[in-house]
Amino acid sequence: MTSAALEILGLGLGILGWVGVILACGLPMWQVSAFIDVNIVVAQIIWEGLWMNCVVQSTGQMQCKVYDSILALPPEVQAGRALTVIVALLGLVALMVTVVGAQCTNCIRPGKMKSRIVIAGGAIYILCGVLVLVPLCWFANIVISDFYDPTVPPSKKREMGAALYIGWAATALLLFGGCLICCCSCSQRDETSFPVKYSAPRRPTSNGEYDKKNYV
Repeated sequence: MTSAALEILGLGLGILGWVGVILACGLPMWQVSAFIDVNIVVAQIIWEGLWMNCVVQSTGQMQCKVYDSILALPPEVQAGRALTVIVALLGLVALMVTVVGAQCTNCIRPGKMKSRIVIAGGAIYILCGVLVLVPLCWFANIVISDFYDPTVPPSKKREMGAALYIGWAATALLLFGGCLICCCSCSQRDETSFPVKYSAPRRPTSNGEYDKKNYV
């Protein structure tokens, strides 16, 4: 019962992480304007994401524009698009696989095959966490490098946006949820791998004594 509850908890964490990845993918706040030097008071704030960039005016007006060309985008944006979309699709696959093999469902009869299916679902969640970590760290490295690069003008410097932090939180949920699912399924498989064996009852012989071969 405890392993089933932990399995449901791991599945819930995986779903939250998957939703967080989709949210981070759609938000245009991967990079935001840095307020340094003379840019402390500005008339507009620039947000840059995977799919569009937005300009927020000091009056509260916001204008967003989708990128015109895919091939003209920087490599980190192209990789971020591809990996986040792949993770979104893999997260859906992991959800279906884990639900099919979960202890609280009857889609498959209990046994080794059921445990293996759940382990596969947890492994897919872990893979999702590793894949989405690549564009997040790539973007963070570029932002930090440009921020401390003296050759980059202050107007071009950026800071890490909210989407990166949401993505890192989603990564932690995916990794922790996937590990929890795998550990619970492995412990369950270990418990069921040693079936109880019952010996046949000893029967007395014709003279009323027990046969000596029953004690060998």
